[in-house]
Amino acid sequence: MITSFFNKSRPLYFALVFFIAILAFVMARVNVDFSLDVVIKQSVLLFIIFASILLLNFIVSKNSLTNKNNYEILLFSLFLLFISQTTSNSNVLISNFFVLLGLRRIVSLRSPKNTKKKLFDAAIWIGIAALFYFWAILFFALIILSLAFYTDNNIRHWIIPFIGLSAVFILSCAISIILYDNFFEILNVSPSVSYDFSNYNSIQYLIAITVLLSFGIWSSIFYLKNIKKKKKAFRVSFKTIILAAFIAFFIVLQVPEKNGSEFLFLFAPLAIIVANYIEIIQEEWFKEIFLAVLILVPFVLLLL
Repeated sequence: MITSFFNKSRPLYFALVFFIAILAFVMARVNVDFSLDVVIKQSVLLFIIFASILLLNFIVSKNSLTNKNNYEILLFSLFLLFISQTTSNSNVLISNFFVLLGLRRIVSLRSPKNTKKKLFDAAIWIGIAALFYFWAILFFALIILSLAFYTDNNIRHWIIPFIGLSAVFILSCAISIILYDNFFEILNVSPSVSYDFSNYNSIQYLIAITVLLSFGIWSSIFYLKNIKKKKKAFRVSFKTIILAAFIAFFIVLQVPEKNGSEFLFLFAPLAIIVANYIEIIQEEWFKEIFLAVLILVPFVLLLL
C-alpha cells in the first residue's frame, strides 16, 4: 500500500516531500527570533533545500540510478527530519548544493560526450562547495576515482580537474584581495579535525544515527551486490554513488564541529542506495515494513 503510492510520480507526492522538508526546516528553528532579515535569509535557505531535492531527483532520473519511483527524494526529506540540524547551517546547505552539482557532472561521465567540460565543471562546483565548507574538498577525490574506474588513459582528462580547482583558488584569492586586502580571507580553510562525538549523546541523535547507519549499511551490502547486474555503461555511476557515501561518512568523522549539519552530505548518496534496495526487496510485507519504519521513526523522534 505504502510502496504503491510512492511508486507513482504525482503532484501530491512532491507536495508531501516538500512538506516533510519544511517540517524539518522549521523544527531546527523553533527558538529563532524572526525579523525581516532573518525571514529573507531563511527563505533563501529553504529554497536551496527545495532546489537540492529537485536536483537529486534530476540526477537520479537522468542517469537511471533508480527505476523512476522517486523513493530517493522521499528518503532525502525523511533523512532531513531524522536529523533536522542538517538544515540549520547555511554554509553546509549551500556547500551540499554545489556538491550535488558536481556529483551530477561526475555521474554523467558514463557518456563519452563533452568529457573535458564535465570534468572541469565538476571540479569547479566542488571547489566552490569547499569555499563554503572546507571539508567538502574531499569530494574532489570522487572525480579522480571515477576516472580510475573508467581506466581513462587520456592524460588531459586527469589534468583538467586540477585546472578547474586551481581556477576556483585563483579567482577566490583575487576576490579576497579586492574585498579584504588579504589573499586567503575568503578561502575559509579549516583543516582541523575532532573525534569528540559527545554532541551526539542524546536520545534523538542516538536513535536517528543508529537507524540511518543500520539501514544504510544493510542496503549498501545489497547495493554492491546488485551493481554487477546493471548495464556495463551504468556500473561506474553506481560505484560513484557508494564512494560518495563513504566520503560523506568520512567527513562526518573528521569535522571539528559536530553539530549534526555535517550529516547532510551523506543524505543524497544514502537516499539513492536505500532506494535501490527497496526496489529489489521481493517480499511485499517486508518492503512495506522497511519503508514504514523510515517514515514513522523521524516523526516519533519529534515527540521525544
